[in-house]
Amino acid sequence: MRRFINHRKYFTSERRRGAAVVEFAIMAPVFLTLTLGSVEIGYALNASNTLYGVLREGGRLASQDWSNVLAPGETANEKVTQDIRNMLTAARIPGSEVTINIVHAEGANAGAPFDLQDEDNYLEMFTIEATVPYDEISLIPGNYLGGQDLRATISFRMGRSNLD
Repeated sequence: MRRFINHRKYFTSERRRGAAVVEFAIMAPVFLTLTLGSVEIGYALNASNTLYGVLREGGRLASQDWSNVLAPGETANEKVTQDIRNMLTAARIPGSEVTINIVHAEGANAGAPFDLQDEDNYLEMFTIEATVPYDEISLIPGNYLGGQDLRATISFRMGRSNLD
């Protein structure tokens, strides 16, 4: 009985052996870029949600009766700003790098600084704006989104409800 050896199959697989390495070398950077980009976008969305949540809590404090929680010589605007910074720092966003503004939300004074202690501002709308440079919250080192900022704004009506 004579054995039949398929030489053609042997030579074909020998030529294809390096193709997998070449395909991997081409696709690995693309796959790695997509994976790291997805992780970075997920982290940015989480930071954005955290920023909005902290602003909501800061606005809630600003709208309530805070007169008994102020330190001597501290203004309500300073108290709200510092509380927002502290909450952000606790959430692993550098509060010291965040720019926070409390401004009028509507009317002729829209965009002008809003004084939380001014009685004339009772029942007026105010906006808390927070901006953090994206470089400060990025997980991946490098300057991929350099110059970009993560921003959040939320509006409230100035009112007084007791914390009791």
